[in-house]
Amino acid sequence: MEKQIGNTGKKYIAAWLFLCCFFPVFSQFEAQMSQYMFHTPTFNPASVGENQMINVSGHHRIQWLGMPGAPQTTYFSINAPFKSGERVTHGLGIKFLNDKIGAFTNQSAQFQYAYKRKIGKGTASLGMDVGFVSVGFVYDSIKNATINSEFHDFLGDAAIPAADETGMGLDLSLGAFYSTPKYYLGVSYVHLNAPLIKLNNEKSEFNVRGVMYVTGGYDLQLANPKFLLRSSSLVKSDFTTWQAELSSRLELDKKYWGGLSYRFQDAVVVFAGLSIMSGLTLGYAYDLPTGKMLTVSSGSHEIYLSYSFLFDTNRNKNRYKSIRIL
Repeated sequence: MEKQIGNTGKKYIAAWLFLCCFFPVFSQFEAQMSQYMFHTPTFNPASVGENQMINVSGHHRIQWLGMPGAPQTTYFSINAPFKSGERVTHGLGIKFLNDKIGAFTNQSAQFQYAYKRKIGKGTASLGMDVGFVSVGFVYDSIKNATINSEFHDFLGDAAIPAADETGMGLDLSLGAFYSTPKYYLGVSYVHLNAPLIKLNNEKSEFNVRGVMYVTGGYDLQLANPKFLLRSSSLVKSDFTTWQAELSSRLELDKKYWGGLSYRFQDAVVVFAGLSIMSGLTLGYAYDLPTGKMLTVSSGSHEIYLSYSFLFDTNRNKNRYKSIRIL
């Protein structure tokens, strides 16, 4: 028997259509990450092993709190550098992503490699990701939801799968990165091969669009040597839509930091972090939506934990350590 839709049902439908129809690229595939300056290997493989330490990091984000079916993202990575002569270093890593939005899931596992060579005062790198991406539809997410109305039978729509569906495809990415102790620049292109993923029933397919990332950052030493001002930016585009973010944070004694970001036409971000102990770092970010999103969501929460350490039998304490890139 068809049910009349109430306020909760209307909210669910609005959220469902909003998430699935109007955010096809950056919400469903390019998982949002407010503390991107600490996680450049997630979108640029050339930055793997950049701080010359072994890095283990985890990240979890709950986006648009209060909105049904809103994105939730979990990310985990391990990467490390390997020297090959005085001027050449290789970076190796592996990363995993689990992203869920509404009834859709996006999971990936990728191996990462970067070739690094000292040029001038910095290091130039070229890198690539090779792995697999999986797209899924979770029927249980909608079968008990009140989404039918007098205007349309959503559950009876032939375009909506009546069971769980999954598909997998090869995923490739390329990147370039240049860094010095004061600044860094990077450009990358993810989903280079634009994977075409067919779901189980062979009737549905999902085309993953390629996305270009451009990032950069600059460190400014203040008059008080205890304080360092670090600015960064990130622009990403699939050449149909784009998103840009500007960030700045103040760091104290290389142990504590706090900052602000502005994501154009999307959110204002407040973030902070600290080095709990040698190599162990904790960070938190809160996104306050701007525009109409503020009426349906109380914001987004993001937390990350990382551990960086040297595998050095000589215990070289003068090795440069950066918390800019983990």
